[in-house]
Amino acid sequence: MSGGADRDHDLDLAVRLLSGTPTHEGRDPLLLRQWALAAEEFGARLSPDAMTARIVERDGGLTEGLLARFRSRPAQIELYVDTIDRAERLVDEQGWRAWFPEGSVRAAALAHERAHEHLHHARVRAEFKRALGHTALRLGRRHVYAHVAGADELAAHAYARVACGLGRSPLLLTEALAISVTQPADAVPPDRAVHPDRSEK
Repeated sequence: MSGGADRDHDLDLAVRLLSGTPTHEGRDPLLLRQWALAAEEFGARLSPDAMTARIVERDGGLTEGLLARFRSRPAQIELYVDTIDRAERLVDEQGWRAWFPEGSVRAAALAHERAHEHLHHARVRAEFKRALGHTALRLGRRHVYAHVAGADELAAHAYARVACGLGRSPLLLTEALAISVTQPADAVPPDRAVHPDRSEK
């Protein structure tokens, strides 16, 4: 499968995430795609400051449906080792190791939450809103930009993909992981992704 096709599939997953996010019901799919692309491009360019958050590893992620979580007060990144272990097994089960090398799930989860920490800063949030271009109010030539629900997740996934050198967005893995823990074992993974070493017909 070519890199361009991979990026298209990742963008399709990103649009699907936005379309399923509350407040986006009935929005034009082209607008959602525009926001998804802008969020991914912004996330891919992020350069977070040195991490200040404390890293805490714990169990219970599968029960809560979490790989990792950033808490701002105090600054802390929680990594759920049971979910990370399950995700690593899922990579092998799906034949996705070329996309997600050994140990990359933990690295991507940490990078994802580092992106959330960075996006938490007021200056970065303002830049992100401008990049998305969702105008809430116009006052003459001045635009007041609004938050786009779900876009920060896409930016964080894009940052994690670039920072960890992954072949696909971690969004593919998190979607497949959600399916694996909530649906039957033979459920089809998101976008029917083929093995990365096979050519798409």
